[in-house]
Amino acid sequence: MKYYVNAAAAAGGDGSEKKPFNKIQMAADIAAAGDEVIVAPGIYRENVNPKHAGKEGAPVVYRSAKPLAAHITGAEPLTGWKKVEGTVYTARVPNSIFGKYNPYKTLVSGDWFIAYFIAHTGDVYLNGKSLYEVQSLDEVKKAEASDAAWDTQASRYKWFAEQDKKTDETVFYANFLGKDPDKENVEISVRRNCFYPQKEGVGYITLSGFTVSQAATQWAPPTAYQEGMIGPHWSKGWIIEDCEVYESKCSGISLGKYKQPNNDNKWLKTKYKDGTQTERDCICQAQVEGWSKENIGSHIVRRCNIHDCGQTGIVGHLGGVFSLIEDNHIHHINNKQNLAGAEIGGIKMHAAIDCIYRRNHIHHCTRGIWLDWQAQGTRVTQNFFHDNCPPRRPGKNIVAEVAEDLFIEVSHGPTLVDNNIFLSPRALKLATQGVACVHNIIAGSFTAVGRGCNNGAPHRSSPRYTPYHMHHRTEVAGFMTILHGDCKFYNNIFIQQEICAEFAARMQENAFNDWDDSNFVAGTVPYNNYPTFEEWDTQFKGYCGMGSATTDRYYSELPVWAGGNLYFNGAKPMRKEKDAYVDSASPVTIGYEEKGGKIWLKTNVFDLVKTSCKLMRTEDIAPAFEPEQAYENPDGSPIIFDTDFFGKKRGKKPMAGPFASADEIKESLF
Repeated sequence: MKYYVNAAAAAGGDGSEKKPFNKIQMAADIAAAGDEVIVAPGIYRENVNPKHAGKEGAPVVYRSAKPLAAHITGAEPLTGWKKVEGTVYTARVPNSIFGKYNPYKTLVSGDWFIAYFIAHTGDVYLNGKSLYEVQSLDEVKKAEASDAAWDTQASRYKWFAEQDKKTDETVFYANFLGKDPDKENVEISVRRNCFYPQKEGVGYITLSGFTVSQAATQWAPPTAYQEGMIGPHWSKGWIIEDCEVYESKCSGISLGKYKQPNNDNKWLKTKYKDGTQTERDCICQAQVEGWSKENIGSHIVRRCNIHDCGQTGIVGHLGGVFSLIEDNHIHHINNKQNLAGAEIGGIKMHAAIDCIYRRNHIHHCTRGIWLDWQAQGTRVTQNFFHDNCPPRRPGKNIVAEVAEDLFIEVSHGPTLVDNNIFLSPRALKLATQGVACVHNIIAGSFTAVGRGCNNGAPHRSSPRYTPYHMHHRTEVAGFMTILHGDCKFYNNIFIQQEICAEFAARMQENAFNDWDDSNFVAGTVPYNNYPTFEEWDTQFKGYCGMGSATTDRYYSELPVWAGGNLYFNGAKPMRKEKDAYVDSASPVTIGYEEKGGKIWLKTNVFDLVKTSCKLMRTEDIAPAFEPEQAYENPDGSPIIFDTDFFGKKRGKKPMAGPFASADEIKESLF
């Protein structure tokens, strides 16, 4: 059955092509497995709540008739602005328009959110772009630029809201810096979501070709109900494709956790249990409440343009298992720097079990991808990362964190990172173990090696025990601390880039804490003091079990492997790397160029690559130690690393790096 929707249609339609519905929700109330909802171009100011699930092979499909022309928005126009003084205006709205959820009475809050100033879940938008919230009318009038914001000029557009209890209205003040709000498109976010089932288990939905924007979403930590403008809400088999997703207060797309009323932001609310303990509780509770491969996850997010969200482009904990995230353009996330905390990134996923992140272009985010806990069977492949760090402002102190392209945290692996291009000053943060990096260009440093895995108690031991799982399943197999090491580096090209003084100064501020070493030297050198497998193995020679002399053998660092890697511009291998090729004499440049809507890698490094390396296979890489699982496909089949960044085949004697041949540098990346 096909149902048609057109925002310009008269009321009373029956969903036929000749008499379409004028609201998507009218179709969402009745569309069932195998049905298709075709939505005409127009603006749809509604929070669509799909009522019925599809089935495997027969999803409920919601399709924009013209790509990106059907626009679902959480915002409403705000008119009737009156001048206060200068470029500052005020307007009022009755609180009745918000229903049960008033975004201007609701603060952004949750576990791991740093409430350094009051932020509401609502926003004010000028021509589709959110203004910067402040705490007083006086700040609105001053319109001072934010040193933390990426776009300092845009940060001068300020807004403030307060409640008039006598009239039950929300009163807005905004500085439009000379623009006339009656002649511009001024909106406020009113709805919490845009396309999101209100009940759990509404699976097998396809959302295709929509523009989705401007919802008043709440902070989404792993220990809370995680929402986004779009999301499957604890179900299975969604496809979100060819959409533009932008200006969510917190998260654009959520593949996240359902609500556990007894353990929803429990750390923030009661404070008696540490956040990581409540997270372990969440995982175990979910296990007995239906979290399994049969019921949850296996979603696809593909070919979406996701940008200008406050917390994450894509977020998830537990609900995103077995998912495929591919061919997306994710950029300019958390650039306002008005939200802070430990859950921020272009993609922030906990428990990304058997997830594949493939062919994504991720840039200009506070952090590119953050894989936190349980990145078991996770593969990050054929992606291009760059500029995932604060903007350089010569001579001016950097306030924001200098983050990285990819952060893998307290996971036991196996986490496979292959055929990627990393160009940010900090490439990978590796407060973890069980990672294999194969055939990448890594033009940034490794940071937090051997650190960042405790909870920060100053006088007590506070290790973070994290779970590992049955192979290619959600069932928990055990819990263990991070021993560090158990990492493998094969056939990568490491390039040292110049680090600007402002980055170096900001990084050095964190050089001696337990969360970051602020290393900015490219290469495997942070693993200098880790054992080879042979050295580690000697601890167990002659061991006879109970009664043997006590040692630290079960709690010492795990071995590290490396081979076939090339190092340029001062990038440094670890001391025990036997076949490292080091060229410090030949200057290497690397960067990218945008032209005609396409992106090219610009480098001379392949003029200097003269050697071949071993064609790697799953059996050549030691399995991840704690889960005892190989670096393999989600179906358990082995991987041959004979396919490059572009999907082209390598020969039997490939060159290092992500390309099958040096000639591919002439092709556009995207």
